[in-house]
Amino acid sequence: MASLPEELALLAHDDTTGRDRSGGHLELGLAGAVLYELALAGRVGVESGKVRVLDSAPTGDPVVDAGLAAIGADKPRIARVTVERTAKGLKRTVLDALVARGALRHERGKALGLFPLNRYLPQTPDPKADARARLSAAARTGRAFDDRTKALLSLVSAIRIDAAAFPDRASRPSRKELKAMGGDSWVGEAVRKAVSHKDAASAAAASSGGGA
Repeated sequence: MASLPEELALLAHDDTTGRDRSGGHLELGLAGAVLYELALAGRVGVESGKVRVLDSAPTGDPVVDAGLAAIGADKPRIARVTVERTAKGLKRTVLDALVARGALRHERGKALGLFPLNRYLPQTPDPKADARARLSAAARTGRAFDDRTKALLSLVSAIRIDAAAFPDRASRPSRKELKAMGGDSWVGEAVRKAVSHKDAASAAAASSGGGA
């Protein structure tokens, strides 16, 4: 079974173009997926407003365990900051792992003949079929039947990849419905705050540059 970071990375990439459709937020979502894995396994939790390691035993997943080790080696931090710190370099790590095991095919090119372009296309059979089936079932019934699907719905909502995760517009839940189905987890809220923080910083930088 694919891990939550792997499922999110697969869902975020367009089936036809192989492009990341998260608007630059996939890495934050992947960090949230790592934290969800750790929280579901009882390895981390929030105490006194900060993320702390509750059990340092490895989970057996190298990506998730690297996140656990990094959190354990750092001082306790608020959840948004933990997401931001966990995110660094995570997209490349997860995508490389998916390519290595044959779930994705990596194609390099150039946009407009100038800018580097990376495409990650699904192999056959479709590696995201299981995740899509679980999300579709949740959309039909209005609820997720397991914690992993609930976590995935929360992350899809947080990094705004609903169009990629639900390519059939007619059956696609609204973002409000997605957020409700994902539940009130501290991880999902931390990812949403990290995304908003990044967007605000980008807008401020653009405004400052435009006024120079």
